[in-house]
Amino acid sequence: MSRRRVPTILGPTAVGKSAVAFRLAQVLGGEIVVADSRQLYRRLEIATNKPSPEERAAVRYHCLDLVDPEDSFNVFEFVRAATDALHRSERPILEGGTNLYVDALLDGLSLGGVPPSPERRRELERLPVQELAGMVRELDPEIAIDFRNPVRLVRAIEVLEVTGPPWSRLRTHRPTAWDGIRIGLDLPREVLDERILARCRRQLERGLVEETRAALEAGVAPGSQALTGTGYAETVAYLQGKVSEQQLPELMARNNRRLARRQLTWLKRDSRIRWFSAVADPLPDILRYLDG
Repeated sequence: MSRRRVPTILGPTAVGKSAVAFRLAQVLGGEIVVADSRQLYRRLEIATNKPSPEERAAVRYHCLDLVDPEDSFNVFEFVRAATDALHRSERPILEGGTNLYVDALLDGLSLGGVPPSPERRRELERLPVQELAGMVRELDPEIAIDFRNPVRLVRAIEVLEVTGPPWSRLRTHRPTAWDGIRIGLDLPREVLDERILARCRRQLERGLVEETRAALEAGVAPGSQALTGTGYAETVAYLQGKVSEQQLPELMARNNRRLARRQLTWLKRDSRIRWFSAVADPLPDILRYLDG
């Protein structure tokens, strides 16, 4: 089977993936398929770091604004949507954000082939995150997962109760039509940390508190999948009086730094990624790499 080359931009949060993908699409005349579990929610723009209206007018984007924030979404649904977008794009560029989504799309990651179970999921979603974390640890003591993320925990329980441990065994692969040319962007830790804090402050200046308040007033639950993402979770805590205005940007930055470390741990295990420094403009080197 002939596999289609798809440049894939990867890296930790705030490293500059969106800007590089946008400029690459302009140079190549391509379209961007976004693999991000937060940008697929409508009406949540700021902490999800969606492309601007000007960027969307200049380049065609796919897999943005797929569902309302009241709804849930999973990796299987993303793969269906992204596969359709890749087929429809003449020069697709995949922009990573959620590494699980990227692997599922390019490598056929199946999570054991276990489909979502709405009834079991409703039962689990009523439980506090600490109880979910304990259940996951009982099912697989060696699992590597974000124990603060109830969506990930519920999915792990859902899968492991059907397949049994270990979770690492479930990352089976099947052939796909896509040859992901994986391009990683990296920065020195201190530079990335500075960018993260600056971006958190910009998000608050742009109206993150007001956007989060509007979502809550529209009926989006504080513990919903859409509002557990970094940026929104801390802002919900602020609106509930659990975090002060002075603490908010630092708390957001701290959790974004932790997210960046987890993302890098995931990515550094993949020997297929060609890494480029994002300290200076990496686009000329990336273009040469793609031409080679």
